[in-house]
Parts: sequence; structure tokens; C-alpha cells
Amino acid sequence: LELGGKNPAVVMNDVEDLDEVAQYLVAGAFWNMGENCSASSRLIVHSDVKDKLLERIKVHVRDWQLGDPLDPANRLGAMVSKAHFEKVRSYLEHAVEAQLKVVEGGNTRDGVFIEPTIVDGVNAGDKLFVEEIFGPVLSVTTFNTIDEAIALANDTVYGLAASAYTSNLRNAIRLSREIRAGIVTVNCFGEGDASTPFGGYGESGFGGRDKSQWAHDQYTELKTIWINAQ
Repeated sequence: LELGGKNPAVVMNDVEDLDEVAQYLVAGAFWNMGENCSASSRLIVHSDVKDKLLERIKVHVRDWQLGDPLDPANRLGAMVSKAHFEKVRSYLEHAVEAQLKVVEGGNTRDGVFIEPTIVDGVNAGDKLFVEEIFGPVLSVTTFNTIDEAIALANDTVYGLAASAYTSNLRNAIRLSREIRAGIVTVNCFGEGDASTPFGGYGESGFGGRDKSQWAHDQYTELKTIWINAQ
């Protein structure tokens, strides 16, 4: 079983191309309307680059047209059901009630569509930081040191996927090792392919893996036999 995620994307202040990072973050957060277990739903960004990065993200979000999914001009469609629409909308209402800064989106249309939404100033412990929304909502949390970034990334009951963006090899290795997630991408967003295991830690799964040779274990029953041959 694969049981969801609240996946962090950690952006260090040494990244060389914020525009490229922004494109990956938008794809990671909003592909399939954010209805994706490995979506990059938590942006954990260094305070030095947060404002510039958010400006680039907003530029690219506006390329993701919302509307009828049968129209090839649109990249975002409706929520999967009316009930799920109401659930995701409740998080937008919470952002307003909690006086968080909605820097993009935040609106709904026709009772089925939710705009790609970016909410800044989300602290650890807030429901936007903790709960899997499974919709087009990206929460933004700021850090100042790599230790703080790792602690924030791991402050979740889930552990499916994570992304790290940095131009420093030492930081890349440390982040990918110390963030507790079954899949970590560095300077990109993705889920691997059929040759790589897919699954997570904590409440993101039971410990098994899908895809790759390691998936065979899920379809195997082990037996121990003891024989006294004397």
C-alpha cells in the first residue's frame, strides 16, 4: 500500500537558476491539479531567495490555464469529485481565516475548479503544513539554515517524496541523505521509472516498494522449514 504524502521541496540560497527551479516547483505542485501523492506540496525555501523565487513561480503558474480538461489549451481541470472540491476549498478558507498571505490564486470556479494557489507564511503545525490537501495548494515556509530546512522537511508523519534544489554538492548529498523520504530528487522533480523502487517511510506506506526488482517481495511468501535429518 502507498498511503499519501506531504512532500517537501527544499530550495537553498545557492541555486543558480531560480527560473528553472520555479518551473519544476510549479509542475511538482500543480500537475494533475495537485491530486498526486508525490506532489511537491510544501515549499521550504531559504529566506534569501524566497521573494525572488515566488515571483518566478507566479509567472509560470499563469501559464497553467484552468478549465475544461478536454480543451488542450488547458493544463488544469476540475477536482475529481464535488466532495473533494469542498475539502480542498476548506483549506482556502482556512488560509483566509488564519490571515496567511495568499500570493497567487485562492479562488474557485463553477463549484468544481480550484485555482492553483500559493500560500506564504505557513508555519510548522499549521494544517496547510501538516495535512495532505491533495489539491492545487502550495504552502511556503521559510528557513535560514540547512539544519532548520531538514527539520522542517522531516516534520511530517509522511515520507514519500522530496526534492532538494542546490548548486552545492555537499548540501545536495546531506539533504538527500537526511530527509526521510523514499524518493528524493535533486534539482528536478520526478518519481523515477519502472526500474526504480517507489514507496515511502512513516504513514506513506507499510515498508514495501512498488516497481523495480524490490516490488517482487510484495508478491512472495517466505517459509522457514526446520528438519532434523538424523
